[in-house]
Amino acid sequence: MRPDSFAEFAAHRAARLSIALDTIAVDATAARLRVAGAPDLVDAFEMALSLGPADCLVREVERNDND
Repeated sequence: MRPDSFAEFAAHRAARLSIALDTIAVDATAARLRVAGAPDLVDAFEMALSLGPADCLVREVERNDND
């Protein structure tokens, strides 16, 4: 994964969906993000990230709705 590309992609998608995004950590192997917003928009954000930017392969998404 290209960390800068993924972080930019996530920020752009969050802004388009009008949800709050806190990037906790992004490196070449993983990203940890905290998002807040309407549940359907958070679901859409998760789907967008699972498809990922063209230069980043997303293999797994873990979600914790309690944070």
